[in-house]
Amino acid sequence: MGRIEELAEHYAKHVSLPWERGVAGAQRVIMVVYDKEAERMLRARRQLFATATEAAGHDWHEVDLSNAFAAWIAADDFRDAYFESPEDLDLKLQTEFVDVLAAKVRDALTASDVTDNSVVALFGVGSLFGFARVSQVVRAIERDVRGRLVIFFPGHFEQNNYRLLDARDGWNYLAVPITHAGNQHV
Repeated sequence: MGRIEELAEHYAKHVSLPWERGVAGAQRVIMVVYDKEAERMLRARRQLFATATEAAGHDWHEVDLSNAFAAWIAADDFRDAYFESPEDLDLKLQTEFVDVLAAKVRDALTASDVTDNSVVALFGVGSLFGFARVSQVVRAIERDVRGRLVIFFPGHFEQNNYRLLDARDGWNYLAVPITHAGNQHV
């Protein structure tokens, strides 16, 4: 069995468990953590996760943030000036871009066809590296999670800490981690 199939199997076991309904939004987040080198393979096999979700009696919805930065910067009237002087973009990235990302995810979480029995799967968070912190986006939308938010996270989880692309200092979060070793919720 390949690494992605193994990860999907661990996810299937977790998503098929009965869901507690009274938990906070932060506890409704599931982080599927995988090696950054497996990004393309995971995306090619994402149907394994959708199928596991549907087999457990939940519906599946996807959000992809891969092109979020490109779309956001392309729409900015001052984009050419930012390309000439990228350091001027820092403040705008920390405030406005995080809000744009949160709004995109929130729109999916609060769509009329998303219920407390739904899984919203978030792909493309690796593309945020250097532009926004996943932790900021998650904190901004955690109250909007009705069913479960599954974040496909290229990086590492150790000692209750998540590190995106193994490069940035991690953050401690209440989400349920699904790794190659299984559900490591502590």
